[in-house]
Amino acid sequence: MADFSLLRKMFMFRDLSDESLIKVCSIWHERMYKKGKIIFMEGEPGYAFYYVISGKVKIYNTASDGREHIIHIFGDGNVFGEVTILNNIAYPATAEVLEDSRIGMIKNDELELLMKEDGSLAFELIKVLCRRLHMASIEIRNLAFKDTLQRTAISLLKLSQSHGVKTSRGIELNIDITRQELADVAGTTRESVTRALSKLKKDKIIDMGDTIIIKDVDQLIKWIDN
Repeated sequence: MADFSLLRKMFMFRDLSDESLIKVCSIWHERMYKKGKIIFMEGEPGYAFYYVISGKVKIYNTASDGREHIIHIFGDGNVFGEVTILNNIAYPATAEVLEDSRIGMIKNDELELLMKEDGSLAFELIKVLCRRLHMASIEIRNLAFKDTLQRTAISLLKLSQSHGVKTSRGIELNIDITRQELADVAGTTRESVTRALSKLKKDKIIDMGDTIIIKDVDQLIKWIDN
């Protein structure tokens, strides 16, 4: 059974009554995954959704020529795989562990049984799925209408929201990500991302060393909007 306080922190469960949350605790599973472990593969039947208790997980698609397109990199407190809830569809992407991670899981069939008993739980999960659909539509629009610099800025902003740590210099991206991985997230080439990062650094929006630091979030957002 899960730690009650842990589930309460999850945005999809935080508004549930204690009674409903206790029911969710009863179907919660946890396990440790080693770096490089595949949690699920693109195309596999969707049987559960997951929560990163600690660690990092990469979500990506693979093209026919073997190239990866990274959709997101999730860290502590992030939910993934929830698009399969209620839909009985295959996973649309692959989930791979980037570092040794502690992962929580709830099986879809067990959750559906609870939802039939508890209307408030069903309502909260519908809100989660609507939110994910909205985010997906934004991603599609960004890829279609934003240029390389804007897409790089969007990717940095996304990473800052899931992996950012406030420091005296700005928001430090607490994640080990290569230029190629950042390019995959932005949907462009490594060379284009390198040029975009150099431009952002020249304009004093970011700083780069061992990690990337966003010095001026407001200016970064302006780059995205303009």
